[in-house]
Amino acid sequence: MSIAIKIENLSKQYRLGLVSTRTLSHDLNRWWQTSILGREDPYLKVGEVNNREVKGRSEYIWALKDINLEIEEGEILGIIGKNGAGKSTLLKILSKVTSPTTGIIKARGRIASLLEVGTGFHQEMTGRENIYMNGAIMGMTKREITRKLDEIVSFAGVERYLDTPVKRYSSGMTVRLGFAVAANLDPEILVVDEVLAVGDAEFQKKAIGKMQDISKGDGRTVLFVSHNMGSMQTLCRSGILLENGCVSFSGSMGEVINKYLSNQKVNEFYLNEASKNEAIYVKSISLTDTSNNEKNIFLHTEKIRIHTKIEVDNLIPETYLLITVLDKFKRKVFSAEKLIGKAFWFILEIQSHFLTRGMYSIQVIVYKPATAKFDFIEDVCSFEIVDAGSQFAHLENFNYGCVFGNYIWY
Repeated sequence: MSIAIKIENLSKQYRLGLVSTRTLSHDLNRWWQTSILGREDPYLKVGEVNNREVKGRSEYIWALKDINLEIEEGEILGIIGKNGAGKSTLLKILSKVTSPTTGIIKARGRIASLLEVGTGFHQEMTGRENIYMNGAIMGMTKREITRKLDEIVSFAGVERYLDTPVKRYSSGMTVRLGFAVAANLDPEILVVDEVLAVGDAEFQKKAIGKMQDISKGDGRTVLFVSHNMGSMQTLCRSGILLENGCVSFSGSMGEVINKYLSNQKVNEFYLNEASKNEAIYVKSISLTDTSNNEKNIFLHTEKIRIHTKIEVDNLIPETYLLITVLDKFKRKVFSAEKLIGKAFWFILEIQSHFLTRGMYSIQVIVYKPATAKFDFIEDVCSFEIVDAGSQFAHLENFNYGCVFGNYIWY
């Protein structure tokens, strides 16, 4: 299979806060070295990686550094990473919104991009006029655009407002029309950055289906950036992980997602370092996977283990440990109870395909029914469930409940 995009040693440097190099002498030095002597820009030798977790000392940062990629025709490539990792910068360079500092990009075919709501739209022009303008920018003839017009308008669902200025469109209408134009004007390469999260659930499902059809049916190439792991898992066969402007890992989309989640810092746990006067109390609570790796981000296909250690000075008969999982609104999702006997280390395992995507936390109570409450730990050990491609993965912003139902359709 032939290569659609080849990226060689691609880097992008920015100077924080200022344009140029601040002084005329520095600008003249750069011009002399690059334009007259044909040498490398001397200011490219300074700069730091774009790591927002530490305080930098340089005024120059590398938003991207030495990116090398080959993307085959018909491939849907998912690009994931933290905010500031360089995902949007890479797509902007591919879309020719900005130019690279160093490196070469070779692309075979026309590139259509949808980087944000209303990309390339003129607010004073109507929806119809913007369709023709965007098609012309892509190099299409008026006849080609006219042939696709009905399909674009139907997909976007804006028939009634086609001859209304775009400035009067809602954000949802604008993104629907923008995606419809980009996806239906036959580009060989489609670049999409986080825009699917703007539309409603029905449009998100339709847009993901369209992107799958583009790749499988038409053999076109798609580069897709999203923080929704479910959409990435459903849509993309392969992916790359960007960290601080560099490609840190590449492989199948499932492997890339697992690598991304495993790199997240574990910073939510409970530990009581001071002794209590109670006869029985909670000493520690932590979360792990089935391999006992401490973490607080899990795929919905993973099992979750809640480790609870009880400190016992005086064992009181008929004392129970009650663990409750809370959703992001601190509502109780479910509870599990265990009689405290001779063992004081407990593991509660939550099965896979149970909790849906979202944020959760833990509530722990040690008590003797109708008698005494020995310890009460409220809202600790926050953790996140990531949808790894369930039947609801396309519903990016829709709340479809906290658990996957166990049901049968008739």
